[in-house]
Amino acid sequence: MSGAPGLPSAALVAGLARFNNAPFATAEAALLECCGSRRWAHRMAAHRPFPDLASLLAASDEAGYDLAPGDIAEALAAEPAPCLHHDAPRAAHLALRAAHAAYESRFGHSFVICLDACPPSQAVDQVLAGIRVRLTHEVDEERAVTADELRRLARSRLVELVIEGW
Repeated sequence: MSGAPGLPSAALVAGLARFNNAPFATAEAALLECCGSRRWAHRMAAHRPFPDLASLLAASDEAGYDLAPGDIAEALAAEPAPCLHHDAPRAAHLALRAAHAAYESRFGHSFVICLDACPPSQAVDQVLAGIRVRLTHEVDEERAVTADELRRLARSRLVELVIEGW
């Protein structure tokens, strides 16, 4: 199985088996933690069992591409805004709050970004840089970028769910 480098395949197989065999409502609730769209979570739970992680992630992408604007809005409403550790400097907290406010004012929803490849020490800089760049987008362009970020977040969370959540 691919998709989780360094993880013993036996652990991945076991986690996927637990996910596949979980009661529908339990799986659906766990999937809602990966993506806040009820339609996406229902579809993913209904398509079990998945033979491997690659199939699970491909199904996630497909379900994500099929989300209607209302489903994306529902998923965005469930997303927490990227935030800082409480010990971060006050100036960093203020800058992040101001950037989020500007983004939400322009696009009408919270800013989402997948930071999987980003070391924690660089997360604030990545979020602020991402907001600055994305504030220059036209609404349709940002809608596409946001949907892509939601799909990336869902994929990342699915891997965690299979590895750790079951």
